[in-house]
Amino acid sequence: MSNRPCSRVGCPGDAVATLTYVYADSMAVLGPLSQTAEPHSYDLCARHAERLSAPQGWQIIRYVDLRDQAV
Repeated sequence: MSNRPCSRVGCPGDAVATLTYVYADSMAVLGPLSQTAEPHSYDLCARHAERLSAPQGWQIIRYVDLRDQAV
């Protein structure tokens, strides 16, 4: 449990991932939850991280921590 809530308004879920936008490259980067809350990024619960979509023409980069995956 992260003790940080999902950034989506009205969502009671705990954050598990951090979303950052790179406007210059038209890119949304979703990765593991950052160690500290950052003012220019968004913490998302698992549900919102899975459903993430980006504007047309943008790309989404999803970083997966392989240590958390079963081999």
